[in-house]
Amino acid sequence: MSDATPFQPHPNDPQSFPHAPQGGSGPASGDTPEQVDWTKLKSLAPYPPEAFQFVSEGLGHTVRMIHGHRDEARELAQDDQSRHINGQQLCLGLKNYAVQRYGLMARTVLHRWNIKRTEDFGKIVFAMVDLGLMRKTEEDTIQDFEGVFDFHEAFRSVSDVMRDGESAGAGR
Repeated sequence: MSDATPFQPHPNDPQSFPHAPQGGSGPASGDTPEQVDWTKLKSLAPYPPEAFQFVSEGLGHTVRMIHGHRDEARELAQDDQSRHINGQQLCLGLKNYAVQRYGLMARTVLHRWNIKRTEDFGKIVFAMVDLGLMRKTEEDTIQDFEGVFDFHEAFRSVSDVMRDGESAGAGR
Protein backbone atom coordinates (compact mmCIF):
# COMPACT_ATOMS: atom_id res chain seq x y z
CA MET A 1 0.00 0.00 0.00
CA SER A 2 1.27 3.43 -0.92
CA ASP A 3 1.82 6.04 1.76
CA ALA A 4 0.38 8.66 -0.61
CA THR A 5 -3.17 9.36 0.50
CA PRO A 6 -5.95 11.90 0.20
CA PHE A 7 -4.67 14.08 2.94
CA GLN A 8 -2.39 16.49 1.22
CA PRO A 9 -2.31 20.25 0.88
CA HIS A 10 -3.54 21.48 -2.46
CA PRO A 11 -0.44 22.24 -4.60
CA ASN A 12 -1.80 25.48 -6.07
CA ASP A 13 -2.66 27.11 -2.76
CA PRO A 14 -0.87 25.41 0.13
CA GLN A 15 -2.11 27.86 2.73
CA SER A 16 -5.78 27.61 1.91
CA PHE A 17 -8.89 26.30 3.59
CA PRO A 18 -9.75 23.49 3.84
CA HIS A 19 -6.21 22.16 3.63
CA ALA A 20 -4.64 24.88 5.79
CA PRO A 21 -1.18 23.38 6.31
CA GLN A 22 0.05 26.83 7.31
CA GLY A 23 -3.22 28.04 8.86
CA GLY A 24 -4.69 29.92 5.89
CA SER A 25 -8.31 30.80 5.35
CA GLY A 26 -9.58 30.29 1.76
CA PRO A 27 -10.53 26.96 0.08
CA ALA A 28 -8.15 25.14 -2.22
CA SER A 29 -9.90 26.39 -5.33
CA GLY A 30 -9.06 29.96 -4.37
CA ASP A 31 -12.59 30.71 -3.15
CA THR A 32 -13.23 32.25 0.22
CA PRO A 33 -14.72 30.11 3.03
CA GLU A 34 -18.07 31.82 2.44
CA GLN A 35 -18.07 30.35 -1.10
CA VAL A 36 -17.75 26.77 0.08
CA ASP A 37 -21.05 25.01 -0.60
CA TRP A 38 -21.78 24.22 3.06
CA THR A 39 -25.22 22.83 2.22
CA LYS A 40 -23.71 20.29 -0.17
CA LEU A 41 -20.86 19.54 2.24
CA LYS A 42 -23.31 18.96 5.10
CA SER A 43 -25.48 16.73 2.89
CA LEU A 44 -22.42 14.52 2.30
CA ALA A 45 -21.48 14.38 5.99
CA PRO A 46 -23.75 15.63 8.83
CA TYR A 47 -21.27 17.83 10.64
CA PRO A 48 -21.19 21.60 11.24
CA PRO A 49 -18.73 23.86 9.40
CA GLU A 50 -16.54 23.98 12.53
CA ALA A 51 -15.90 20.24 12.20
CA PHE A 52 -14.71 20.64 8.62
CA GLN A 53 -12.55 23.60 9.62
CA PHE A 54 -11.06 21.59 12.49
CA VAL A 55 -10.17 18.69 10.17
CA SER A 56 -8.69 21.15 7.69
CA GLU A 57 -6.54 22.82 10.34
CA GLY A 58 -5.69 19.44 11.84
CA LEU A 59 -4.50 18.28 8.43
CA GLY A 60 -2.03 21.15 8.39
CA HIS A 61 -0.93 20.31 11.92
CA THR A 62 -0.43 16.66 10.98
CA VAL A 63 1.48 17.42 7.78
CA ARG A 64 3.83 19.71 9.75
CA MET A 65 4.18 17.07 12.49
CA ILE A 66 5.17 14.37 10.00
CA HIS A 67 6.92 16.29 7.22
CA GLY A 68 8.08 19.43 9.03
CA HIS A 69 7.41 23.04 8.13
CA ARG A 70 7.12 23.92 4.49
CA ASP A 71 10.17 25.45 2.85
CA GLU A 72 8.49 27.22 -0.08
CA ALA A 73 11.54 27.16 -2.40
CA ARG A 74 12.18 23.49 -1.72
CA GLU A 75 8.46 22.58 -1.79
CA LEU A 76 7.85 24.08 -5.21
CA ALA A 77 10.35 21.62 -6.68
CA GLN A 78 9.08 18.55 -4.81
CA ASP A 79 6.60 15.99 -6.03
CA ASP A 80 3.07 16.41 -4.63
CA GLN A 81 3.31 12.92 -3.13
CA SER A 82 5.97 14.03 -0.67
CA ARG A 83 3.50 15.67 1.73
CA HIS A 84 0.81 13.00 1.72
CA ILE A 85 -0.27 11.33 4.92
CA ASN A 86 -2.44 8.26 5.41
CA GLY A 87 -5.77 7.93 7.23
CA GLN A 88 -4.25 6.55 10.40
CA GLN A 89 -1.65 9.32 10.51
CA LEU A 90 -4.36 11.92 10.03
CA CYS A 91 -6.51 10.46 12.82
CA LEU A 92 -3.58 10.45 15.23
CA GLY A 93 -2.61 13.96 14.17
CA LEU A 94 -6.20 15.16 14.69
CA LYS A 95 -6.18 13.61 18.16
CA ASN A 96 -2.96 15.46 18.96
CA TYR A 97 -4.31 18.70 17.51
CA ALA A 98 -7.56 18.42 19.49
CA VAL A 99 -5.72 17.89 22.76
CA GLN A 100 -3.33 20.76 22.00
CA ARG A 101 -6.14 23.08 21.05
CA TYR A 102 -8.88 22.13 23.53
CA GLY A 103 -7.09 20.27 26.32
CA LEU A 104 -9.43 18.36 28.63
CA MET A 105 -12.39 19.76 26.70
CA ALA A 106 -11.36 18.04 23.42
CA ARG A 107 -13.89 15.21 23.68
CA THR A 108 -16.68 17.63 24.61
CA VAL A 109 -15.89 19.93 21.67
CA LEU A 110 -15.67 17.05 19.18
CA HIS A 111 -18.89 15.50 20.48
CA ARG A 112 -20.64 18.84 20.07
CA TRP A 113 -19.70 18.62 16.37
CA ASN A 114 -20.97 14.99 16.14
CA ILE A 115 -17.42 13.62 15.97
CA LYS A 116 -17.45 10.58 18.23
CA ARG A 117 -15.24 8.04 16.43
CA THR A 118 -12.32 8.06 14.03
CA GLU A 119 -14.78 7.02 11.32
CA ASP A 120 -16.30 10.50 11.64
CA PHE A 121 -12.96 12.01 10.62
CA GLY A 122 -13.06 9.78 7.53
CA LYS A 123 -16.59 10.87 6.63
CA ILE A 124 -15.53 14.52 6.85
CA VAL A 125 -12.41 13.92 4.76
CA PHE A 126 -14.23 12.01 2.05
CA ALA A 127 -17.02 14.63 1.88
CA MET A 128 -14.30 17.19 1.26
CA VAL A 129 -12.76 14.90 -1.38
CA ASP A 130 -16.16 14.54 -3.08
CA LEU A 131 -16.42 18.33 -3.38
CA GLY A 132 -12.87 18.66 -4.68
CA LEU A 133 -11.60 20.34 -1.51
CA MET A 134 -9.10 17.54 -0.86
CA ARG A 135 -7.51 14.88 -3.03
CA LYS A 136 -7.15 11.13 -2.69
CA THR A 137 -5.33 8.32 -4.41
CA GLU A 138 -6.78 5.11 -5.85
CA GLU A 139 -5.69 3.18 -2.74
CA ASP A 140 -7.48 5.42 -0.24
CA THR A 141 -10.71 4.24 1.33
CA ILE A 142 -13.03 5.31 4.10
CA GLN A 143 -12.02 2.09 5.88
CA ASP A 144 -8.59 3.63 6.52
CA PHE A 145 -10.29 5.58 9.32
CA GLU A 146 -12.02 2.69 11.08
CA GLY A 147 -11.10 2.11 14.72
CA VAL A 148 -7.81 3.97 14.69
CA PHE A 149 -8.27 4.81 18.38
CA ASP A 150 -10.99 4.80 21.03
CA PHE A 151 -12.35 8.30 21.68
CA HIS A 152 -13.19 7.61 25.32
CA GLU A 153 -9.63 6.49 26.03
CA ALA A 154 -7.96 9.14 23.86
CA PHE A 155 -9.92 12.13 25.14
CA ARG A 156 -10.33 12.07 28.86
CA SER A 157 -12.90 14.63 29.92
CA VAL A 158 -12.69 17.09 32.78
CA SER A 159 -15.14 14.93 34.76
CA ASP A 160 -12.90 11.85 34.23
CA VAL A 161 -9.90 13.74 35.57
CA MET A 162 -11.87 15.12 38.53
CA ARG A 163 -13.26 11.67 39.35
CA ASP A 164 -9.78 10.10 39.09
CA GLY A 165 -8.39 12.81 41.35
CA GLU A 166 -11.10 12.19 43.93
CA SER A 167 -10.47 8.42 43.79
CA ALA A 168 -6.75 8.93 44.31
CA GLY A 169 -7.42 11.19 47.27
CA ALA A 170 -9.83 8.70 48.84
CA GLY A 171 -7.21 5.97 48.82
CA ARG A 172 -4.80 7.88 51.04
